Amino acid sequence: MERRQVHEEHAIVLDFLPNGYPYDTRPSHMKTPIIQAIGKNHFVLLELVPKKEISLQPHDEVYLGEGKRDQIHHINGRLSPAKMTPTARSELEYVLADIVKKEEQKFVSFFNTAQPLSTRMHSLELIPGMGKKRMWEILDERRKEEFASFEDLRKRVKLIPDPEKAVVKRILEEIAGNEKHCIFVKQ
Repeated sequence: MERRQVHEEHAIVLDFLPNGYPYDTRPSHMKTPIIQAIGKNHFVLLELVPKKEISLQPHDEVYLGEGKRDQIHHINGRLSPAKMTPTARSELEYVLADIVKKEEQKFVSFFNTAQPLSTRMHSLELIPGMGKKRMWEILDERRKEEFASFEDLRKRVKLIPDPEKAVVKRILEEIAGNEKHCIFVKQ
């Protein structure tokens, strides 16, 4: 199966290592600063190299597109979850929660348009806490009228787990790489 390359335009900083990785045994004058970041659209973990004299903090947004980059010199490539620093790991959930809150319509749209994966499994069931019963309730409600927000979803589907937190949890599971089907994370 051919894997199409996904390009992120913007990323959110998870950790900034001004002196590179601590386990890098090269002399300090040969080390480069490293940024661990996550893409805003496809949730791809990335390792970036900042331009000289640039200092960033977790939650800062950086531009990675084809145009002129003010803060990023180049992209080293994808970052494996195992190589994430403790700071990057701890910031990841907060950054994802912030993205989901700011891009609410994109994720509510998933609940409005999600399709079956097979005759026995629906993509809504992949969201943590959404079993068959919740899936049928969501499908019944969206037939009447599309959901306008997470709040609307909570009001119309009884006893539903917090959809915002459930989406964040699903994205974290997909980033970890343990899931067969990816809904939000592009490989």
